[in-house]
Amino acid sequence: MTSPLRYLGALHEYQDAFLATISDADPAATVPWCGNWTVEDLVVHLARVHHWAAAQARRAPEAPLGEGPFELVAHYTECAVELRATLAELDPESRAWTLLDDGVPPAERVGTVRFWHRRQMLETLVHTWDLRTASGLDFDPGPAAWIDCLDEVVTVMHPRQVRLGRIQPLATRVRFDPDEGGSVRLLGAPPDAPEISIGGPARSLALLAWGRTSPDDATLTVAGDRADLKELLAAGLTP
Repeated sequence: MTSPLRYLGALHEYQDAFLATISDADPAATVPWCGNWTVEDLVVHLARVHHWAAAQARRAPEAPLGEGPFELVAHYTECAVELRATLAELDPESRAWTLLDDGVPPAERVGTVRFWHRRQMLETLVHTWDLRTASGLDFDPGPAAWIDCLDEVVTVMHPRQVRLGRIQPLATRVRFDPDEGGSVRLLGAPPDAPEISIGGPARSLALLAWGRTSPDDATLTVAGDRADLKELLAAGLTP
């Protein structure tokens, strides 16, 4: 298990990369992988998510941030610092409100502050990729980070989508095979269900799971029904 300090270090690194890109980005530029969002929308979103997650970690009501408009660099900096300070202050094993627990009866809730170390690191990873790619810049934190990002979709985000009734359980089993090693499967399909296997770099697999690329990506190989794969990806493995 990755230590909270390592997650906090990566969170800080990705926040710095995100922040450094804001000043060079056109606030009105579109972010193609995020619906009709602009760069400004993306920056405000990630700032609000940091602020909200800090409140979730503290198990406290979220203080309103207002409607804006915001000075983007200052607004993002304030919320990023708040999140890091909150996570550094709290015991990683203390109880927190998390995405593991929404839709779950109180007696079964297991979330701790540790959850937010990983979740916010990965949230920032994905949106830093969004921002930098929309600005014509690269962002690649390495295969281990992308494999962790993919694993979170499989073990946290997709099961939550099903638990909250946002999507139906899979009728097809999906296997991700990163070139860098290891394999993970989306659960929920019966053992005799048809299987779709997707191979390629961990980066491409994670971006596919997060809706940032398509099965037609030249770096990916797909064995199985492509139409079924496109349909389940369109339904949304993640929020």
